[in-house]
Amino acid sequence: MALVTGAGSGIGRAVARALAEAGWTLALAGRRAEALAETSRLMGLTRPDSPAVLTVPTDVTRPEQVDALFAAVRDRFGRLDVLFNNAGTFGKAGPLEELGHEDWRAVVDVNLTGAFLCAQAAFRVMKDQDPQGGRIINNGSISAHAPRPHSIAYTATKHAVTGLTKSLSLDGRPYRIACGQIDIGNAATEMTGRMQSGILQANGQMASEPVMDAADVARTVVHMAELPLEANVQFATVLATNMPYIGRG
Repeated sequence: MALVTGAGSGIGRAVARALAEAGWTLALAGRRAEALAETSRLMGLTRPDSPAVLTVPTDVTRPEQVDALFAAVRDRFGRLDVLFNNAGTFGKAGPLEELGHEDWRAVVDVNLTGAFLCAQAAFRVMKDQDPQGGRIINNGSISAHAPRPHSIAYTATKHAVTGLTKSLSLDGRPYRIACGQIDIGNAATEMTGRMQSGILQANGQMASEPVMDAADVARTVVHMAELPLEANVQFATVLATNMPYIGRG
């Protein structure tokens, strides 16, 4: 079975739907219960409490809520095979010198601390279950490689996710826990609407950017999830073909 965080919208919702179509049993986590219920409906389930899906409203920045999420998964399904560690936020964009401490913390708490808390909880379950092992797939970003202007908090956390992925991969080896990362560029979601309307470029100009269907990302996550534990996609980059990434700046 698979757990998807940030499953109430965007990439998380697209991945949940793709995993369901591939026959996976799922747990869906996100802050808004109504959004999780809508994801369940779009997966073709008439009830969010269907035996094939568990919905758990969760704030990944709260350790006690993360612990409750993974306890609920273990109690319902008995094991966890895949975590798609997806919950994240862009945060407030603006000049570095104007970024407030609380704005910085808000991004770090979700993108880095939340990802760590979920990975740690998944690691504990996967290490202790029988058969032992599982897979963690972290949602990185193109910004794990190259920044956009006025994105220091988001960019720093996504670079840190890469370190998280590498450490999880190394520490998971003795326990058959694989960890990989998918770096996504300009998937069409609620969070990326500004890409098409015009966004600041490294040369100081505003430009509209191409986007891709989030379902194209979801297919890659399903592929990563379904590999045997003897194989791993360590890093995958999926992006809109013509987005300004190669040669950014």
